[in-house]
Amino acid sequence: MATYTYRCGTDGPVDVRRPIGTAPATLACPACGAEAARLITPPMLGLADRGRMGLIDRAEASRTEPQVVTSLPSAAGAPRPNARIDPRTRGLPRP
Repeated sequence: MATYTYRCGTDGPVDVRRPIGTAPATLACPACGAEAARLITPPMLGLADRGRMGLIDRAEASRTEPQVVTSLPSAAGAPRPNARIDPRTRGLPRP
């Protein structure tokens, strides 16, 4: 079920729950019976958990305002000096 919002000229916004894709363009206001037009509203993503909302916000911001890197990343991702080298790749050049 989805929540659709309609605006009545006298009573203001009216929320109606209907199956997805079944909402008409206009609806009779439940309070006064006047015709209310459907509004296009964003989905209610604010009800998700904080981690998911943070991920969505960072992804959205990276589209128009990517973070600028001012230094090389730490050596945390570099291979350890005593790491075993796969014998199949031993002959390949190393950085």
